[in-house]
Amino acid sequence: MFWYNRYLESQNNSFLKKGKVFVLYGPRRVGKTELVKKLISGFEGKIYVGSGDNFELREILSSQRLNKISTFLGNYELIFIDEAQRIPNIGFGLKLLVDNFPEIKIIATGSSSFNLSNKLGEPLTGRNIVRILFPVSVFELYHQQGGMQIIQSLENLLIYGGYPEVLNAVSSIDKKEYILSLRNDYLFKDILELENIRNPSKLIDLLKLLAFQIGSQVSLNELGNNLGIAKQSVERYLDLLEKSFIIKKVGGFSRNLRKEIVKSNRYYFWDNGIRNALINNFNPLDQRNDLGMLWENFVFMERLKTKEYKRLFSNDYFWRTYDQQEIDLIEEREGKLYGFEFKYSPRKIKAPKAWTNAYPDAQFTVISKDNFLEFLI
Repeated sequence: MFWYNRYLESQNNSFLKKGKVFVLYGPRRVGKTELVKKLISGFEGKIYVGSGDNFELREILSSQRLNKISTFLGNYELIFIDEAQRIPNIGFGLKLLVDNFPEIKIIATGSSSFNLSNKLGEPLTGRNIVRILFPVSVFELYHQQGGMQIIQSLENLLIYGGYPEVLNAVSSIDKKEYILSLRNDYLFKDILELENIRNPSKLIDLLKLLAFQIGSQVSLNELGNNLGIAKQSVERYLDLLEKSFIIKKVGGFSRNLRKEIVKSNRYYFWDNGIRNALINNFNPLDQRNDLGMLWENFVFMERLKTKEYKRLFSNDYFWRTYDQQEIDLIEEREGKLYGFEFKYSPRKIKAPKAWTNAYPDAQFTVISKDNFLEFLI
């Protein structure tokens, strides 16, 4: 299988530090294990590579007994634990290693269930370096293949997304079959393993509803009524789905102007292919009526990936007024406001009048297929 160079490979292992745990997490099937194996391939010290599926390793690290942990793991120079979320009390076990063996470099990978089970956060506060690995991004593809290749494969990216095996699949049938298997076999695995979800079909139904509301404000009461469940259950499901890197919540921007909408949220899918698999629609772009949704979802999420990899920090919002003036993305960076509107076809659009009146110093840019690469690299 062709290996797509990931941005983290170019960082010269700057996140592998003595006395720190490098935590790499993200969706399933995006290449976390393969990436770490590449990162440590040139390490010349004594390495232990284990998995959270290993019974003995689980017993040792979850024991919280320093003597036991030090006997079996204390004399390694680098420790790599894959699927670490499967180990009970993994955060406390790794804390004992870091505190008592500060020369050891530690890598822990796993899916978003790190967040779902809260196993790493508090015990390793100040002792970890966290990075997220997503499906392959336009930012990464550009630096490996160049801009023309991205333009030529843009339709496939909008329809099938950026999972590595999807990109490697030759035919549209192979791409479709893989993304459907991903939907069926992996999408909810962590949630179902670690959370008491009595009716997982509600997760599918909820995501289908969200798939048709990209770029629109979402009403929790309306979702609950459509699904036949309480608003509180909808909130819980949305939170779990976000922590699983399936969807991303975005809130409304306001500086307390009375006509700005701030109490509702929008939701995007981390991967266009997953979104299309949920509604089972892989039609070509010229046969779709949701091109605007596909484009907005694609550009919004690719922008977030770029900022994550380049360590560009901003507060992200949408902006909308009660009289339906809106902007798709507002970035608040270093005290300045940047507004972006996403339109697949190039067109001249002025910033909404209410926006320019309220925020005259803010910038406004339309992102279309003509200039999206500049926005994402």
